[in-house]
This record gives sequence, structure tokens and C-alpha cells, in this order.
Amino acid sequence: MTDNAQLLARQRRAMILEWLRQRGGVRVNELTREFGVSDMTIRRDLDALARQGLLDKVHGGAVPAGAPSSQEPGFEAKSSWQLSAKEAIARAAAELVRPGMAVGLGAGTTTHAVARELASVDGLTVVTNSLRIAEVFEQAGPGAGAGTTVLRTGGIRTPSDALVGPLADQAIRSLHVNVLFLGCHGISAEAGMTSPNLAEAETNRVFIGSARRVVVVADNTKWDTVGLATFATLDQVDVLVTDEGLSAERRTVVAEQVGEVIVAESVN
Repeated sequence: MTDNAQLLARQRRAMILEWLRQRGGVRVNELTREFGVSDMTIRRDLDALARQGLLDKVHGGAVPAGAPSSQEPGFEAKSSWQLSAKEAIARAAAELVRPGMAVGLGAGTTTHAVARELASVDGLTVVTNSLRIAEVFEQAGPGAGAGTTVLRTGGIRTPSDALVGPLADQAIRSLHVNVLFLGCHGISAEAGMTSPNLAEAETNRVFIGSARRVVVVADNTKWDTVGLATFATLDQVDVLVTDEGLSAERRTVVAEQVGEVIVAESVN
């Protein structure tokens, strides 16, 4: 048994609150790994803290108490969430790209994982509103794709490291890409794909208008999370690439509206 597994409940809950303060959100599966306890134990901890008004439970985890739908965790906070799922999704998404394509990449940690997979593909023209994604291609070492061109928009930087606003929108509106990869803050059957940031949602809408094919990359924990602004309805999405954690019931709901659903298999 790990030291963390032997923590008293009050100590564990204090540590959960500290994680929440630092990262803006926590996931049940991350906490079970960190503390070496069962899902049920963590859920009891979150229930107890929610009753005290110290956090709000959301699907798959928790956010700070009273967190508005406009709350936006930073890139660093989100980058450690659902790592294996993001990597599996990125590998599956990269299979949709062929050398020589014009590819759009919206900002986000899952699209960042897609960018790492695409860095070895030859002759791409990459359009992105993410400084971090641009760096993936610009700093790619040996084995990187030959002849790749990166077009980075200007704009105002958000907490998730997206470049948004009129400059970004104008740059994107004048371009046309074969395939666009977008992440999202949340997905629901009613609200579609959402973002907590109004300007980022608008830039995503402009991106969609420039794309021949729209691919949303999102792990299963995004389901039933709703941000402030919708940037796409489900029927505007050509392909949803998700992970094995998405339930059969939800896959059915998505498949009724999205053109194609790809379930990425994790590599054990």
C-alpha cells in the first residue's frame, strides 16, 4: 500500500482541495491513481467536500465551488488530464491526414497531442491559432516531416493559450484547409461543442467555416460538460474522435448526428 493510500480522509480531502486550487479542476481517475484508493472512496471524498460547499461536482470530477461556465483552466492544468486517452485520440486522428494537406489545428491540449503526431508527416501546410502547436512543428527534430509550412495567426492570448479575436478571425477567414482539428471544453447533445471563452468560440466558428472537413478530438470526460458558448452543433461535425471510455449509449446519441465516430483504442 502506498503512503498516499494510508492518508486519513481529512488529509486526503485537504490535498484534493489544494490540487483543485492549483489546477482549476480534478478528475476522479487521476485522484484514484494519486492516492491509491478506489473510485468509490474518491467519490465519497468529493461528496463530502461538495456538502461543505468547498467544490462543485461535475461529470468525472470536480471544479471549484461556484465555478462559472466561463471558467477556463489554463493549458498547464489541462495538459496532465486524461493523458493516455489524448495520446490514443491523437494517433487515431492523425490517420486522417495525408502528406501535402492543408491542416487547421485549433488550440488545446488534445490538438497539441495531434500536432505531435503530425510533426512527422511531409509537406503539410499547418494553420493554427496556438503558439504551443506552432512550436511543435518549428522545434521538431530529426525524423520530422519535410517541407512543412506553419501559418500562425495573430490575436489575443487566452488562458488556454489560444490566439483569438479580430486578428485571428481575419487571418483564418481568408484561408481554406482540407481538414480541421478542434478540441472543446465540453460536449452535450443539446449544447453541442462548447468553450468557456466567447472570443475563442467565435474563432472556432470562423475556423469551421474555412474547413472542408471538421474533426473534433475529445475524450469521454468532456461529455455533459457545458461551457459558456457553443461553437458547433453535433451535426456540423464530420468526425468525432474519442476514447473507449465513452459509453455505448452516448456513442449512439453522437452517431445520430455526427458524420462519423472514431473510438481510439489505448495501447497497453
